[in-house]
Formats: sequence, C-alpha cells, structure tokens
Amino acid sequence: MIVRDLNESKTVDWGNGLSRRFLLESDGMGYTLTDTIVYAGTKSHLEYRNHLEACYCIEGSGEVIDLQGNSYPITPGTIYALDLHDAHYLIASPHEDLRLVCVFSPALRGDERHSLDAAEFSHY
Repeated sequence: MIVRDLNESKTVDWGNGLSRRFLLESDGMGYTLTDTIVYAGTKSHLEYRNHLEACYCIEGSGEVIDLQGNSYPITPGTIYALDLHDAHYLIASPHEDLRLVCVFSPALRGDERHSLDAAEFSHY
C-alpha cells in the first residue's frame, strides 16, 4: 500500500505552475496522479506525445482550447481528457489559479518539465 500526503509528493515547477506528483513510474502503478496548480493569467501550449492525460478541476477557473479553436470552460467539477495526445492551450483565468487533479498513463518518471519558450507545443 502506498500512502502519501501533499508534503511527500515530488513537486516540479513545470513552467506555468507546480505539479505535485503523488505516484511515479517507480511506484509501479502504471499511471501518475498529480495535484497541479496553473498560475493565474498564464497560457500554456502543451502536447503529451507519450502519455494520455485526464484532468479534473477542483479549484479556480480557466479554459482549454483545441487546435480547431474550440474553447471549453474549466470550472470546479469539470474534467477534460486528452485521449488522442491532443495538442492544446491551457489557460488559467487572470484572477485566480487553476487547480487540477491529473492522471497520466503511462506513468511519469517524475522529472519531466515543459519548455514553454519553444515555438512548437511543449511535449514530453
């Protein structure tokens, strides 16, 4: 059995926020569970080429925009799943941080970070 609290998670500054990673590849579960903060007013262009991701909003607000320009509001109680390794924009509202519980499959090693200054979508 694995039991951890937030203070024991691996915290990674992923570029526009913090990813507190509870489960990693080394735990042998096959997926990663995170508590992720997206800083207010940030826009991140992201793509997960090697992982599928689902995110459940528990605090704050923002939006996710697909490459066709479709915008989906994110508020507490909303989930979005990137089931096709979808490139997307993740935008936190200008007045509050966005907090998401995320699942990655397969699991993350734990040290992955985004490169948000690149011209293309940041990926890992």
